Amino acid sequence: MSEPIKFGTDGWRAVIGDTYTFTNVRRAALATARVFKNHPKIGAGIIIGYDTRFQSDAFAAAVAEVFGNEGIKTKLVNKFVTTPTVSLLARDLGCAFGIMITASHNPAKYNGYKLKDEFGGSMSPDTIAIIEGELKNIGEVAINKNLDALVKEGIVEYYDGDGYYIDYLRKHIDIKKIDSANLKVIYDCMYGAGQNTISRLINVTQIHNEVNPGFGKSAPEPVEKNLSEVCERVAQDKFNIGIVTDGDADRIAIIDDNGKFLDAQKTFALLLKYLYEKKGMTGKVVRGFSTSDLIKKFCEKNGLELATVPIGFKHISQIMINEDVLIGAEESGGIGIKGHLPERDGVYNGMLYLEMLASYGKSISELKKELEDEFGSYYYRRNDVSTTEEKKQATLAKCKEIKAGDTIAGKKIIGIDGLDGTKFMFEDGWLIVRASGTEPLLRFYCETTGKDETSEVLSAAIKEFNL
Repeated sequence: MSEPIKFGTDGWRAVIGDTYTFTNVRRAALATARVFKNHPKIGAGIIIGYDTRFQSDAFAAAVAEVFGNEGIKTKLVNKFVTTPTVSLLARDLGCAFGIMITASHNPAKYNGYKLKDEFGGSMSPDTIAIIEGELKNIGEVAINKNLDALVKEGIVEYYDGDGYYIDYLRKHIDIKKIDSANLKVIYDCMYGAGQNTISRLINVTQIHNEVNPGFGKSAPEPVEKNLSEVCERVAQDKFNIGIVTDGDADRIAIIDDNGKFLDAQKTFALLLKYLYEKKGMTGKVVRGFSTSDLIKKFCEKNGLELATVPIGFKHISQIMINEDVLIGAEESGGIGIKGHLPERDGVYNGMLYLEMLASYGKSISELKKELEDEFGSYYYRRNDVSTTEEKKQATLAKCKEIKAGDTIAGKKIIGIDGLDGTKFMFEDGWLIVRASGTEPLLRFYCETTGKDETSEVLSAAIKEFNL
């Protein structure tokens, strides 16, 4: 029997050498090729990119061989690129779709296979389901012509995706305004695909700016626990801002001028404030289920329509391609901006942050205080708990038994929302319990208002679920 390939919230990810093998990567490629063989744009071909993970370039080459052997024109990037680069190329080159070999922010033992649609965003769950169905019919994939032969025949060609992306940023970001502000910037690419991007646009100090498939023995995920070094550097060397992107540079984290991690909720809120106040942009605001109620308050005050969707940027992307959306964001630092892509882009958003500082002439800590003075204090935290399948299912079952009026972590529940996982609402905040779609984890999200009780609520809730 062929090993199973299951797509999660944003593509297929698995452990290298376990389920993530050349055999299975080729199977995924052939299933995709078969599903798209009659696509109106298939004559224009596809684009394939890859990140800095172990063997990502080799896996990308294997995918290119499969498509080339199916007679599909294929552009293969000539060096590692960010995931948003593949999205941009899929759209701008008129491709049928794009493929990115990456496991994004997952630990180093993982790799993955992301699909980007012709419009430059995540592929719809319906299409992914069709590809999964086709996979059941595919075993070992025969390769008749190798990559060198396909390149010689012109079916596969190498493409400077990285160069295209940098040129795009020069045209869409106000570099002159940023330069005039004389900002002191540090960029941590977490050994990922974002390295040597921002440095070609402005003067910036870079750290972890090398290919290291082990990611320095830490997952390339821009969450607070992984960012002590860059936070220390910002505070010690008095940088105006620290910008951090994850392994494939679609997510962002910001470190403020005091060396403090700016949670993704405030990162989202400040960008929304900038786009609305300074750039005069309007449109619907789309947020993931686990994002802050601060966004809700901002939209209510300024008359902006707000939509809340399940976790996973593909849900945000689908609205962005069909409606007038100003900004769409999820709690993990994935943000899509009107006029760019219906897609997350950490490097682009980092450059927008620099534009914002130059426009306001204020520090991040000052802008954050303005938000708090206007809307109150919001505190957010997420804990991921590794567990067994048995305990995971028991926790999810217990969540379904809890009802309004009960208490959890010492908080009386005033409402419950099951849009994605289970959200328990209190007078002064909320708690979400949800199973990860790509890892053996339970995710606990919490926001409290007025005073920071997030750590206490999370610890108490995890204990109540016997985890």
